[in-house]
Amino acid sequence: MAHSITRNAKCLLYIIQNNAVRRRLVCTARTTENKGLTGARVFSGIQPTGVPHLGNYLGALESWVALQDEYQSVLYSVVDLHAITQPQDPQLLRDNILDMAASLLACGIDPARSVLFQQSVVWEHAELCWILGCLTSMPRLRHLPQWKMKSKQKNEGSVGLYTYPVLQAADILLYKSTHVPVGEDQLQHLELAQDLARTFNTRYGEVFPEPRALLSTTRKVKSLRDPSSKMSKSDPQKLATIFLTDSPDDIVLKIRRAVTDFTSEVTFDPENRPGVANLVSMHAAVTGRTVEDVVGWAAGMDTGGYKSVVAEAVVERLRPIRTEIQRLRADRAHLHRLLDQGAAKARDLAIPVMEEVRKRVGFS
Repeated sequence: MAHSITRNAKCLLYIIQNNAVRRRLVCTARTTENKGLTGARVFSGIQPTGVPHLGNYLGALESWVALQDEYQSVLYSVVDLHAITQPQDPQLLRDNILDMAASLLACGIDPARSVLFQQSVVWEHAELCWILGCLTSMPRLRHLPQWKMKSKQKNEGSVGLYTYPVLQAADILLYKSTHVPVGEDQLQHLELAQDLARTFNTRYGEVFPEPRALLSTTRKVKSLRDPSSKMSKSDPQKLATIFLTDSPDDIVLKIRRAVTDFTSEVTFDPENRPGVANLVSMHAAVTGRTVEDVVGWAAGMDTGGYKSVVAEAVVERLRPIRTEIQRLRADRAHLHRLLDQGAAKARDLAIPVMEEVRKRVGFS
């Protein structure tokens, strides 16, 4: 195998189909020795679409917090350029940017250990996106999941939506990022970033490392009303999604109304009992226990009683986060200041990379 594997890393080989089978080495290891990796840098972004929900927290944000202890250089961006691929109310977008910043800080993102910034303030993202777009073919983008899913929903799609994955690649490569925390549904988009790094390096000379995926091991949190679907902010059913700012009463109500089945026993069978399995996964994640431990502990309990236990565990896990979000929301000046400071740090990293890119391309 061409890739060398450190003895402290566990790697999984994922096969991704995209016109031809390509092999990608995806690292899922989490070791404190990553702190010693010379030149290692983590980048990830999140859209400002309101306060995150429980699935966002358990599936991504919780691991983002841990990565601050594992890597020397970590950048997290509120990606507002991505947000406008869908129609946005300008004032609501401004509020959502601050709400997302408050949420990330409340979850444990620490500006002293990572760079937290607003994407659009660092305009090098857009410039690099244009350059990389000139290295990307239309058929390559047409088959990526973002375009196929959202253009089908709207029966049409904007140019911004079409080139969304190129901007994602620019976000990553602009900082010469080496690792990107992603879900499995984003692997094809990361593969595009890898391909563009290789294409640029081949055409213009070595500039960008090929970023590698850091896959979360947390199970996806499903909708409380439709356990065949992921929990989503856009779910029209109000009882389907638990938000980080939900009150304890709201959380209890949503979990009490969660869809299960007519069998009272607590088991973990995602295929045949997806609703109960979702509650078990949620319970295990918020308590830091294994699914097996949770099922063993709940032996003899009916699902009605178990829902109360899960609700209490979720309430306690989210209580300090909810309180901190409310505190931070009340100090908008503080949030603006932190984002401005983060943007200055991000630009200090981005400017020399873009100077190098411009020189290689022939702009200067």
